[in-house]
Amino acid sequence: MLQSIENKYANLLVDYCLSIKKGDKLYVKTTTAAEPLLIEVYREAMKRGAIVEYDMTFAGKQALWMKHANEEQLNHISTSYANALRNFDAYLVIRAPMNLRDEHGLNTNKLKLRKEAVRDLLNIYNERIATEDMRRSLCMYPTQASAQYAGMTLDNYKDFVYRACHLDKDDPMAAWRNVRTEQQRYVDRLNACDVVHYKGSHIDVKFSVKGRTWINSDGRTNMPSGEVFTGPVEDSVNGKVYFSYPSIYMGEEVEGVTLYIKDGYIEKWDAEKGKDFLDKIFQMKGTRRFGEAAVGTNYNINRMTKNILFDEKIGGTIHMAIGQSYKHTGGENESVVHWDMITDMTEDGEIWADDELIYEKGRFII
Repeated sequence: MLQSIENKYANLLVDYCLSIKKGDKLYVKTTTAAEPLLIEVYREAMKRGAIVEYDMTFAGKQALWMKHANEEQLNHISTSYANALRNFDAYLVIRAPMNLRDEHGLNTNKLKLRKEAVRDLLNIYNERIATEDMRRSLCMYPTQASAQYAGMTLDNYKDFVYRACHLDKDDPMAAWRNVRTEQQRYVDRLNACDVVHYKGSHIDVKFSVKGRTWINSDGRTNMPSGEVFTGPVEDSVNGKVYFSYPSIYMGEEVEGVTLYIKDGYIEKWDAEKGKDFLDKIFQMKGTRRFGEAAVGTNYNINRMTKNILFDEKIGGTIHMAIGQSYKHTGGENESVVHWDMITDMTEDGEIWADDELIYEKGRFII
């Protein structure tokens, strides 16, 4: 019998991304649209002796919940979800949206209250991820809603997703191990420097990474991946950057964002579209400092699909995130927001590590 693409995907997630073994407790969070992949993940994890629990969200739940939730409901946290983040060995999120406009126009005050309610639990989660006490992976199951949002047919979108995950290869795990080896050269060089400088006609940003760690994102915690990232020293970021790709957060699309930064603080900003929403975000705690600086290296992802799991990995781009840092990079900024903003580097972009040019026109040259 021919192996289905869902089973091939499940094996990659269970073995490569999560290293599931006998006795592991695995929690899967997804939607009913991802049932074909969930079945295969459940099958393969059970075959390896894992205990599997899952949470399947239905269409429209988020919008209904946010429309009708009162303060008590906004502060309530699922006991099974809380238990999983505190105690399970592995956590898999399969994104499979049925309506990508569910969050559009939601009450920002309710969202802020909800994010505050889960802050302590997310701190536990981040700490467990940072110390590798819990293995975590985030992936995508292609749906009609995602395809439409990306401006693609469902068949073309499926091909795009599976190619980005190297599922078109005979041995996807071997392909991702090759990515790990290649990217390790980049992080080794970056981890040996003190100052990084992103330069180009639309970007001129310099920041310290002394004492911070660059991470080799090789497909285990995100599928797909293909990036290297760190947390810049918070008060060291200086310069100006124009983000050439649209930026999407909480269902809101902002375009042509320009940020002006001094001593790590975003002093002023502008946007060609959506500035009012950007203004609101910058009123939230921790959003006027950066939590991440990164380089996208997945050249199978060659277009924007309005899905940050893919877009931040576009080969030939860099991205910087306002807000929350990742603890395993050494970053210290705290916020309920982590918003990645992306810009193209293929025309004249450069990255300098101390005084050495290591990246030019969208490619590492080391």
